[in-house]
Amino acid sequence: MTALAQLFDRAFAPLEAAVTAKRIPGGVLGIVERNGERIIRSIGAAQLMPKQRPMHVETWFDLASLTKVIFTTPRILALAEDGVIDLDAPLISMLPDLRQYDAAAWERKVTFRQCLGHQTPFPAVEPIYTYGRDPELLRAFILQREWRARDPVYSDINFILLGFVLERLSGKTIRDMDPGSGFAWSAEPDSAAATEDCTWRHRVLSGEVHDDNCSALQGAGHAGLFGTAASVLDFAQGLLNGGGASERSITLMRTPLSATRTHGWELPYEGWSGGALCSPGTIGHTGFTGTGLWIDFDRGTTWTLLTNRIHPTRHFDSGIVSLRQAVGDLVNGF
Repeated sequence: MTALAQLFDRAFAPLEAAVTAKRIPGGVLGIVERNGERIIRSIGAAQLMPKQRPMHVETWFDLASLTKVIFTTPRILALAEDGVIDLDAPLISMLPDLRQYDAAAWERKVTFRQCLGHQTPFPAVEPIYTYGRDPELLRAFILQREWRARDPVYSDINFILLGFVLERLSGKTIRDMDPGSGFAWSAEPDSAAATEDCTWRHRVLSGEVHDDNCSALQGAGHAGLFGTAASVLDFAQGLLNGGGASERSITLMRTPLSATRTHGWELPYEGWSGGALCSPGTIGHTGFTGTGLWIDFDRGTTWTLLTNRIHPTRHFDSGIVSLRQAVGDLVNGF
């Protein structure tokens, strides 16, 4: 048995325990090293209701906020490297109609870099979908709303606006853009891990985006990407080996903008999702549906933990925080 296989067996144990205890229906763990050696293993159920389906290593997952780092961040950084945008310029350089009726509005001063690092006064959560289901009207609402400023927090609004920039520059909606090899904006229901029994869409979601605001917008920069464990690891290995993005973009993904965040990604800090044993050269991100990706550039290891922890409801303590940390500690503890 290889060293990676031994490590993998130990790291898989907390996921197996969570499924056995019925804290989560199922999940997939994947680990890959810089030399290309990888292991992916699945366990449990992809769906429990209204029918039951087993989880497979090829199961497609709603990656939720991993969309921010797999899709939106690399594209914004590439535009900056090409000189199309200036990260320190305000968003109005590309979205001149943002709060267009108030030239002094604070929203008109927000920069691309601040959005990437979640250093803006936008709210943490906003139920945009409750204002209607017309995607163009909702886009106008987001751009013209007088947002109440508060202390900077992690906010989807930052990446919704960055998504608007990508749409303006490409002349396409997010859903009409190529999400990249191994990714998609939806999946066949029987090939996907089910998420929530949605109270306003009145069905169990499988293969369609769970995020309420992304659904109403019919695509957005903060959520909506689907992928398998293999495609997520392919993306991460590309960054690890330097071939998945330019050297400048990868450097920015690793460059701190605060004690906990880089351009798009999170850094290790006490209590973070990747566990306590990551090297300082690690970045990571999680998704609400139960997904996560971590890349340790110092050790040359990346791992993804994909679960359907909100199936059939988000209103249950799945223990996902401690599960992620336990897996991360076992990946890095040997």
